[in-house]
This record gives sequence, C-alpha cells and structure tokens, in this order.
Amino acid sequence: MAQSIHTGAYESEAMAAAIADWVRIESPTHDVAGVNAMLDHIAAQASSGLARERISGRDGLGDVLIFRAGPQTDAKPLLVLSHVDTVHPLGTLAKDLPLRRDGDRLYGPGIYDMKGGAYLAFAAFQAAALKTQRPLVYIFTPDEEIGSPTTRALIEAEGLKASAVLVTEPARDGGKIVTARKGVGRFDVLVEGRPAHSGTSHAKGRSAIREAARQILAVEGMTDYARGVTTSVGMMSGGTAANTIPQWASFCVDLRVTHAADGEHFSQAILGLSAHDADVRVTVSGGMNRPPYEKNEAVIRLFAEAQAVASELGLDLMDVPMTGGGSDGNFTAALGVPTLDGLGIDGDGAHTLQEYGLVSSIAPRALLMQRLLERL
Repeated sequence: MAQSIHTGAYESEAMAAAIADWVRIESPTHDVAGVNAMLDHIAAQASSGLARERISGRDGLGDVLIFRAGPQTDAKPLLVLSHVDTVHPLGTLAKDLPLRRDGDRLYGPGIYDMKGGAYLAFAAFQAAALKTQRPLVYIFTPDEEIGSPTTRALIEAEGLKASAVLVTEPARDGGKIVTARKGVGRFDVLVEGRPAHSGTSHAKGRSAIREAARQILAVEGMTDYARGVTTSVGMMSGGTAANTIPQWASFCVDLRVTHAADGEHFSQAILGLSAHDADVRVTVSGGMNRPPYEKNEAVIRLFAEAQAVASELGLDLMDVPMTGGGSDGNFTAALGVPTLDGLGIDGDGAHTLQEYGLVSSIAPRALLMQRLLERL
C-alpha cells in the first residue's frame, strides 16, 4: 500500500523519488485506465483527514478527484487545480523518454507538465490542511491537455466560490510564475470538392486540396504579432490516391489571442471562411476553447501578496510576460477570480522528449505553496 505523503519538513531528494512513482504511471488523456490509475495512486497517498469526492468520467475520459480540507464555513476557500493527464502516448516511458536522472535534472513523460507540480502541491496541501483556519479545495482533472471538455463547468463552478485560485502548471524561466495567458481557439475546417480521374477527366474535378491550400494561406495570414494574435494550421489531411482529383481535405486551426474581443473577432473571421470555387464547399466548426487570462488588478494584488509570502522564505518571486499556452487558470481568471499559475516544478521541455524537472526546485516550491495556502 502506498505511504501517505510526508507533511513535515520537505526534502527534495525524497520527494523526487515519490514524483518518479507518479511518472511511472503513464496517463495520456485518452487512456482512461492510466488516468484513473494515477488518481487511484493519489487517493492512496491522501491522509485520512481529507474529505474526498470522486466523479466518474464521461465521454471516454477519466475521473475527477476532489479533496477538501479545513473548516466547512461560509468563508471562501482557496482552490488548487492540477491535471493528471499528459500528452505522451503509452510506451513513451519504455522507449523514447525513460525515467532517468542527469545531475539536477529528472527526466520523464509528464514530470514537468505537470506531475512534479501536482505532487509537490498536494504535499503542501496536506501540510496546510493541518493548520488552516479556512476551507481549502484541491481538484485533480483528467482532460486539461485537450481543453478540459468534461471539467470546465466544474472548474468554473468551484472557481466562482473561491477567494483565489492556484494552478500547479510548471514554473518558467528559472522559477517564475504565470500571471497572464493568451486565450485559445480551436477550429476544424472540412473542404469538399468534386472527385475525378486526374488523367482522363481532370477538368471535371474540383480539388479539395487546392481549395484547402488557399484557405490555409488565408488563415495563416491572419497572424498579427503586434496585436498578440497568432493563427496556425498544425495538421491537415486529404485525398484518396495520387491519380485522383481529391474530393475531401481537412485541417485544424489554432488561434491565440491576448484579449477577449480579439477572440470574438478572429473566431468570426475563421468561422466565416468561404470557398473561392463555387463548386467547392467549406465547412468550419469550433470556437474559443479557453478565454484569455489577463493580468488585471485582482491578479496584480494577489501576486503582490504572494511575493510578500515568498520574500519571508527568502525567495524572490517573479512572473513572466503573458504566455501563449493555455491552462485551466484561463477559466477562473476570465470569471474575475484572482488566479496565479505556474506554481509547479521548475524545469523545461513540456510536450517534448526532453522533458525534465529540476530536483532542487521541489522542496522550495512545496514550501512556497504551503505558505500560500496558509497565508493568502
């Protein structure tokens, strides 16, 4: 049986060994068994004093695990958010990214994004639970890496009840935290042309790939760096054979924006794509997946409080400029709930086969999280 997480003094090496155990449980988003095994492991490490709730997964995704601590009063709780799903497919651990140590770096799939941060935050949560005079809530979700389709409503509902939200996504640039993120839009474009034999009936065909190419250039041309807007096509497919005018083509669009108004404007532009050829049909679906997380006055005040807490620990807490990646913090921040993100492990290589966490960062980040839970 798993040991309960130690809630006394933090020690990075011992915690690194425990994080390695989390990493050994591969949990790609669409592998329900792996995600739920990860949640089983976390539940087994939780102290008996924590109230817990497990919500069954739906739509082919894993469960949600919620812990509550502290007095159950009318006071607004602090909410902690972590996800246990990763982008790495099953087998990555055995082949492409084995768990290994190289000096201060501990490599493994999902260790930086975000099992290292989730582990240290849960250790801090359990330590803070012994002292807190206010409610604390911790949610582990199964689907953040695909936009949180089954958990967004829960995150927003719990966020609206909270005084502040702490998100355990990885730290940036040597330990800096995140106080603003771009909004994210995702769209699928389907193009239908007219098939024909490319040798005997070329003129009768209407190429879906040709139309898709023109649409892709239009979408990519919407990027406006000065405005903080980027549009990109990261995947496309089409055609049936080399000697056939293609009837079908499809591609997906990624949109990133700094302001909600830009999200609406560019979403309408993408959804409004129309065919250049009257004999070809273009269908677009999708929309904004995550609203922008802007550094407003509430976030600035919360960050200043966090800096004061960190200073008492001898830590110089800094933040990074608005980052292009989204997180579940986008949902709560967009609702006006003060949110701090990037409170997880330091390291680099998220979503790559060079992903690692810095062992030396584990204990200090855990202590900082504990103090934030006790003081904010």
